[in-house]
Amino acid sequence: MTAAEAVEAIQREMTVFARRARASAGRMHPELSLVSYTLLGHLEERDGCRATDLAAHYALDKSTVSRQVATLERAGLIERRLAPDDHRVQVLHLTGPGRQLLAQVTESRRAAFRERLADWPEEDLARFAGYLVRYNAWAPPEPEPEDT
Repeated sequence: MTAAEAVEAIQREMTVFARRARASAGRMHPELSLVSYTLLGHLEERDGCRATDLAAHYALDKSTVSRQVATLERAGLIERRLAPDDHRVQVLHLTGPGRQLLAQVTESRRAAFRERLADWPEEDLARFAGYLVRYNAWAPPEPEPEDT
């Protein structure tokens, strides 16, 4: 397989992966989209953050994040708190029910991954995990500043 063919196969398979991830998220919890799940996970991992930080981290439009945040707030899964060091800034945090739901969905997802990968040799799992970490760690180069 040439490098061009490999890149094409990677693109195709990543698309299939993304579609399956969205579909399985709906099966794990019908009211929790994949985007909502990842936002909740990020809030837990960071112990809260601003909505603009979520948008930047996931390269999402601010309006998309705003809609997701509003839905999660209405569901009682997240809440806004004033930042202790700057009372003009609102920080999003998981609520107790948000933590519970995230834990349930996370365990269901882990079980699904364990089942799907059960017959993979340990070396393949480690290599695959390393490749995914490496792939997701890439950041696009910063644009060159324009001369004025």
